[in-house]
Amino acid sequence: MNPGDVALIYAYTAMGVGIILAAAGLGSALGWGLICSKFVEGIARQPEMRPQLTGQMLFTGGLMEAFPMIVLGISMWFIFANPFIGAAQTAAGGG
Repeated sequence: MNPGDVALIYAYTAMGVGIILAAAGLGSALGWGLICSKFVEGIARQPEMRPQLTGQMLFTGGLMEAFPMIVLGISMWFIFANPFIGAAQTAAGGG
């Protein structure tokens, strides 16, 4: 397998990881927007439920913040321990 093929695999992996991270960030931002809008809507309907809704909003927001971090961890695996290189070498008969 020549160095040009390896460089292409790394370049395509980097592009894919960038797109995945952008989608995770966008999804998290949209999720936070929906969570906060429903929180305000719930307080407007029943103001006495504010303490319970606040706790639920913060818990759900914490889950929403964990999603991009999990995606970041998986993306770092793709960047630093690229599984596509080993598969390409095996397919090319190099090992």
